[in-house]
Amino acid sequence: MIDPKRLRSELEEVARILSRRGVALDVCALRDLEARRKAAQKESEDCQAQRNARAKAIGRAVACGEDVKPLMEGQEDLALRLASAESRLAMVQEEWGRRVAEIPNLPLDDVPDGRNEDDNVEIRRVGSPPTFSFPAQDHVALGEGLGGMDFAAAAKLAGARFAVLRSGVARLQRALIQFMLDLHTQEHGYTEVYVPYLANKESLFGTGQLPKFSDDLFKINELPYYLIPTAEVPVTNLVRDEILAGRDLPLRFVCHTPCFRSEAGAAGRDTRGLIRQHQFEKVELVQIVAPDDSDRAHEQLTAHAEEVLRRLHLPYRVVALCAGDLGFSAAKTYDLEVWLPGSQRYREISSCSQFRDFQARRLNARFKTPGQKPEFVHTLNGSGLAVGRTLVAVLENYQRADGSITVPEALRPYMHGVEELTAGPSSS
Repeated sequence: MIDPKRLRSELEEVARILSRRGVALDVCALRDLEARRKAAQKESEDCQAQRNARAKAIGRAVACGEDVKPLMEGQEDLALRLASAESRLAMVQEEWGRRVAEIPNLPLDDVPDGRNEDDNVEIRRVGSPPTFSFPAQDHVALGEGLGGMDFAAAAKLAGARFAVLRSGVARLQRALIQFMLDLHTQEHGYTEVYVPYLANKESLFGTGQLPKFSDDLFKINELPYYLIPTAEVPVTNLVRDEILAGRDLPLRFVCHTPCFRSEAGAAGRDTRGLIRQHQFEKVELVQIVAPDDSDRAHEQLTAHAEEVLRRLHLPYRVVALCAGDLGFSAAKTYDLEVWLPGSQRYREISSCSQFRDFQARRLNARFKTPGQKPEFVHTLNGSGLAVGRTLVAVLENYQRADGSITVPEALRPYMHGVEELTAGPSSS
């Protein structure tokens, strides 16, 4: 969340910055709450001071054998006034906390202006889209032609927005996961972690999914758990309520998990294939850093995600999200978009974001260096990569005229030397 001190002292400036996101901050309501907080706090402190003074006076009177009855007059009324002031203060603070928890992060100064994805700014392109001497097929046609994707079976088992993968296609997905994990742990210095696929509401609040985006989550009925929408949630929460040693920063974690999203706001979008599903796989990168390292770490994390695309020789581009397209907790985001020949367009395959201290305040995650007071860490994350979309990109960019698929060289060690996927035994 936003620094409460800044919100109180620079309310107009915070409102101006949030307007870049298209967010209209209710300045009048927050000012009113702050005025009520100050009044209730002052009355509470005054009543407490009076009660303490009377207690001391009564103690002295008792010690001297004096009559304390005059000093006891009004004590009950004072106690009632104090209780009322404390109750009003608690209610105001609860309302303030609720409102502040729903305010998104402030975009950094170098985030482009704009309202939606049409205003995002391309930073660079890497690689050239392949040219085919035949009409390019999309991943659904390719996957079904290989006998490796079965959406009808998934609909029978669960419903829409699910897939069953078989044979070589399933194996290719597993190879992608292992390849990504090995790259990030062996060459990029990340520590692999395995985490629960269920999270409590405190964890989801910490990373910013709750309370604002509850409709996008799968809640477990009658239990205090949600299915995780991304490994960002459990992995980042590893440092919740911790004071880390400054010498131990940065922390770099990589984690493979399934992810579960209701896609409540995506009705009718990307209903075909693997692009937008209720259950999908990701390899997630998370960094916990000191504030001075935040910008450098963002560029580094983005480069780590890019390296997966480079090793697979997939054409992609990097775009800076405009202020209006930022995620709730993000202060700055780069999207990696991979070229998909089946739709002749670039599609998001990773979002690499820095959150500054926004998540850390919700998490109460801090670090301490000798001789200094604890400070909030900065958090960052990004997909390294979204596995299903990477599978889509490999199938479409490495397709042949007969519907078979060339296995990228980087994945062949994980496929036990298999060089192509076909509808025959070689794809299994």
